[in-house]
Amino acid sequence: MRTFTTLDEVSGAVGEELGAGDWLTIEQERVNTFADATDDHQWIHVDVERANAGPFGGPIAHGYLTLSLIPFLGTSVFTFATPGAKLNYGLNKVRFPNPVKVGHRIRDHVTLLAVDDLPAGKQVTMKHVIEIDGESKPACVAEMVVLLLEA
Repeated sequence: MRTFTTLDEVSGAVGEELGAGDWLTIEQERVNTFADATDDHQWIHVDVERANAGPFGGPIAHGYLTLSLIPFLGTSVFTFATPGAKLNYGLNKVRFPNPVKVGHRIRDHVTLLAVDDLPAGKQVTMKHVIEIDGESKPACVAEMVVLLLEA
């Protein structure tokens, strides 16, 4: 795992692949909890019996569930131990090329794309590719933007 302790270290890593993190199995309970939290109870996610007969042979995770796991999945790849606050700023691009079937494992593969100077610190753009174990196409590809503020 890569630990950044200064803003200069972050700037010096532009263009680097930081690596892949630990695998996480997506369980039906997590999918159901996400459905309850977002009121998205589409049958392809939560009705196991119907989904088993559906197009993917079983239930799949919500794309936004996969996206929401990026901060957690990224913790096994890198950490910003810089002195100031760290804020999610947004996303530039998000795509969901492949569904995550319940019971399958995913992990994050991270590349640091850009660091831009701001009056209060740095704006960091990172590419996250959420891989599915045994699949050639990823579940999610997202450019996430984080603000690292000076102390």
